Amino acid sequence: MDILVDVLWPSISIGLAESDFAEALITVALFSGLAFTANELRQVQIRHTRLEAQIRTAAGAFSEVLEAHFRTWSLTRAEREVAILAIKGFSIGEIADLRKTKQGTIKAQCASVYRKAGVSGRLQLMSVFVDDLLADSLVSSTNPANLKEDT
Repeated sequence: MDILVDVLWPSISIGLAESDFAEALITVALFSGLAFTANELRQVQIRHTRLEAQIRTAAGAFSEVLEAHFRTWSLTRAEREVAILAIKGFSIGEIADLRKTKQGTIKAQCASVYRKAGVSGRLQLMSVFVDDLLADSLVSSTNPANLKEDT
């Protein structure tokens, strides 16, 4: 307001525009806004750190869920590798290429995994792990001993 008056009406003097009180009030408002913004930024950083920790926990929990089920199903090392690649979404041909083996071998290993897991295919296999990750017991503890055994 002070600049506007000085530019448009240089000869007029308005008390409020040239008041130290008005300038002090504006300065306090600016510093208050700066403090509020700094506090909000700190809150966002804290939330970001917490979410990163939750993502790391979820990744570790998924690994624990996989290993717990693989032990329960008594999968061989080759079956574990094929199961992980299948869960990741690789096709039979892609898995065969990655493992440098024939597609028939991969199909047999997938069938063995599905049989041991008690599922009929890849989607049901993935749903076993998704169900465990969404279970309330996983939220309270990521210990594989506390995982539900009914899946």
